[in-house]
Amino acid sequence: QVQLVESGGGLVQTGDSLRLSCAASGRTFSGYAMGWFRQAPGKEREFVAGISWSGGTTYYTDSGKGRFTISRDNAKKMVYLQMDSLKPEDTAVYYCAADLIGSGSSTKMYEWHYWGQGTQVTVSS
Repeated sequence: QVQLVESGGGLVQTGDSLRLSCAASGRTFSGYAMGWFRQAPGKEREFVAGISWSGGTTYYTDSGKGRFTISRDNAKKMVYLQMDSLKPEDTAVYYCAADLIGSGSSTKMYEWHYWGQGTQVTVSS
């Protein structure tokens, strides 16, 4: 079992930065990949970024590439999503997820095994 708890969401303005955090507990954290998804109102949940178990490889969708940075601290059992130059279209609930067998690159929700409860990010124009 893996438990994930996100934090760090909030209301910001266009161009601001925000760092999301996800605390993991349960299974050995360094043994699995982690990722961030987001879901905007009326839209499907979409992959934002992923990171391998070691932190050595990261993956991004075009929407976040160059603006978002995923990182992890295995000693603290934490994964982060640094979001810069935020835009109104980044408004969504952001979810942390764990992939116990993959690389962290999958964009398919069903390939991720555990999810957090989500944290709201709202970017005003």
